[in-house]
Amino acid sequence: MNNPILSCFNTLKNMRYLLSILLLACASYCWSQSLVLTDFNTQRLERQKTAMLVLGAWAVGNIGTGLALRGGQDGSTRYFHEMNAGWGAVNLVIAGLGYWASHKADPASFGLAETINEQHKIQKILLFNAGLDVGYMLGGAYLIERSKNTTNKPERLEGFGKSIAMQGAFLFVFDLATFWVHKKGNAELDTLLQGVQLSPDGIGLQLWF
Repeated sequence: MNNPILSCFNTLKNMRYLLSILLLACASYCWSQSLVLTDFNTQRLERQKTAMLVLGAWAVGNIGTGLALRGGQDGSTRYFHEMNAGWGAVNLVIAGLGYWASHKADPASFGLAETINEQHKIQKILLFNAGLDVGYMLGGAYLIERSKNTTNKPERLEGFGKSIAMQGAFLFVFDLATFWVHKKGNAELDTLLQGVQLSPDGIGLQLWF
């Protein structure tokens, strides 16, 4: 005849083992997810740094050619190179700050919610910038057209307009290309979210054995 006390003790002992296994599995899962998140954020930040290097190279090229060529030119061409140099200086500051921020960020410091927020935020910013770039191109085209109907330094309007239109076109391509590069990471992020269950009561994890 089975001893009820011994049977109860064995049941509690088995439950303790089962609980230990579940806790170990949960800890292992969370640790592995943390490593995956860190790797994902490392790649995301590397993409941002690469984009800023491309923007910085374009900026340096514009500053160098703008300053070198403006002196030997006259008319609208001179103003074209002047605006390129000025625009390049602004882009260089933006690229420098963006690269510094990406380099300073710690990939391991982003949790799941922060990772999702950062991934989608950069894409929204890039799409917003692409809209501004269209505005730059239209603004440049407006200045070029206006230069044909004014006697007040039309060569300056034409040169500035050509430069702004060109800079807007480059930034439009740059922002869209960078957007698509970042968008490729959404598939990997979706894979991370497969083990996360959202509900009105909070966030839970699903474990499969």
